[in-house]
Amino acid sequence: MREKTLNLLGLMRRANALQVGETNAGAAVRGGKAKLLLLASDASDNARGRAEGFLFGRNAIGLILPFTKTEISAHVGVSGCSMAAVTDIGFANALMKLLVALSPGEYEEAAAQVEQRFSRAERRKKEAKAHEKNKRTGKRRTNI
Repeated sequence: MREKTLNLLGLMRRANALQVGETNAGAAVRGGKAKLLLLASDASDNARGRAEGFLFGRNAIGLILPFTKTEISAHVGVSGCSMAAVTDIGFANALMKLLVALSPGEYEEAAAQVEQRFSRAERRKKEAKAHEKNKRTGKRRTNI
């Protein structure tokens, strides 16, 4: 399960849904694009403090992963990676499911929050698609 989770991080990186490094991750969180801010288990106290500063007053969720910097770096392709930001809600939801399976008690609350955000995003997509279809076919609202 650990390998599957790390492979998902590499897939997110290739799909451009993962901002790697303190500078890129911080910019994603401050810009409101990040859904999750991930920290390595052996991240320095300085990096943890920066992550708290990035998350203060923001809508992103901060997590400490059960992986070291070297494990994350090997799968992401960036050396010394201690911080990363997930910018896609679908990937964030998939990652949270894998983390809950990996260590059930630790990530359940955050997984519930991400699942709720994912379902809201899916509902909005479905409503936008129906709206576009209604605009094309000429369906109108009726007031009864």
